[in-house]
Amino acid sequence: MTNVAVIGAGMAGLVCAQQLTQAGYSVRVIDKSRGVGGRVATRRLFETKADHGACYLKPKGEVLQGLVNLLIEKGELEVWTNTVHEIEANSSSIIPHIPSSLPYIATSGMNAIAKFFTQGLEIIHNQRINSITLNSQNQWFLTSETNEEFTASSVVIAIPAPQAVMLLETLAELLNNSFFDELFSVEFYPAITVMAGYSNSLQQPEWKAITFKDNSILGWIGLDSSKRKNPTQPHFVIHSSADFAQHYFESEELQQVGQQILENAASTLNLQWLKNPQWMQVHRWRYAFPKTPIKQSYLAAETPSPLVCCGDWCGGNLMESAMLSGIAAAEYINSQLEQRELPGIDFIDAL
Repeated sequence: MTNVAVIGAGMAGLVCAQQLTQAGYSVRVIDKSRGVGGRVATRRLFETKADHGACYLKPKGEVLQGLVNLLIEKGELEVWTNTVHEIEANSSSIIPHIPSSLPYIATSGMNAIAKFFTQGLEIIHNQRINSITLNSQNQWFLTSETNEEFTASSVVIAIPAPQAVMLLETLAELLNNSFFDELFSVEFYPAITVMAGYSNSLQQPEWKAITFKDNSILGWIGLDSSKRKNPTQPHFVIHSSADFAQHYFESEELQQVGQQILENAASTLNLQWLKNPQWMQVHRWRYAFPKTPIKQSYLAAETPSPLVCCGDWCGGNLMESAMLSGIAAAEYINSQLEQRELPGIDFIDAL
C-alpha cells in the first residue's frame, strides 16, 4: 500500500511529494491533467512556447531564495529583467521601477520548473479523484471518475480550496465544521489570458512586462518571447483583470473576448498593431490567484489517518507560497507517520 497519496501535481504537490519520497516514503501523485505544474503552465504553439500561467518566480523569503539559487546553478532559472513597469489607473504613462526582488524565469518555459521536480516521482496522469473514503482499517480509499481505485495511509490534497471542498464532501461526517469553514473562506480571482504572436518586422517595445493598476480590463502584459533564447517571432501574454474575467468567464465567444483584451491593450499602450496578431489563443483560469488565502501554511484535518491540504492559498498567494506550503504539508505528514528526517530545502540537491 502507498504511504502517501498526493492529489494534484502543481508546485505544492510536487514539492511535498519530493520531500516525502526522498525521506523513503512510498508516494503516489495523482493528477487530472496529462502534464504537471498546474498554473505553472507553458503552452507549445506556433513553433514557440508561451507561459500562460505563472509569469515568473519572485522569491521574497530566505528559503525560496536558496531554492532559486540552486535552480540557477542547475541552469533552470535566470533573471528576466532588472526593471519592472507599471501603469496607474486612468493613465498611459509607463513608470519603471527597480524591484525589491528580481523576477526569475525558465528560458525553456516556466513549466520546466515543475518538470524538474518530477524526477523520481510516481505520477499518475489523467485521473480525476472524485471520492475519498476511510475504510474500517483506517486506510484512505480513493476513487477516480474512471473508477480507478487507490489506497493510502495518508492523503495530501494539493488543489485549489474550492475544488478541495467538492472532493471532501464525501467526508463531511469525519471533518469538523472549523475545517470546512477554513476551506470555504478561501476565494480565488479568475483570469482570462491571451497569447498572441506578431510579425518580426514590427518594432518591439523596450519594456518586458507591465502591471496595470486598477485597470478595468487589463491586469498584466509580458513580452513573453523575450524569455526565450532564440525566439522565432515576438509574442505577448496578457492577463485580464479579475473583474473583467468574472464578467466574461462563461462567454461562449472566447475569441471575441480575447480580441477585446488586445484592443484595450493596444489603445492603452499606444501600440495599435497589438490588436492585429498573426495568431491568438485564449485561456480561462477559474482559480488564477488566491483572493482570501488562509494564514497558516497548511490545513490539517482531525481524522483517524492523516489528511492535509496545501497550495498557494495557504499562507500567501504566489508560487513561493505553494512551495513553502508543500514543504510544510510534508513535515505534517511525516510527524504523523514515522518522523523521518526530511531533506527540507536541500531536496533539490538530489535531483
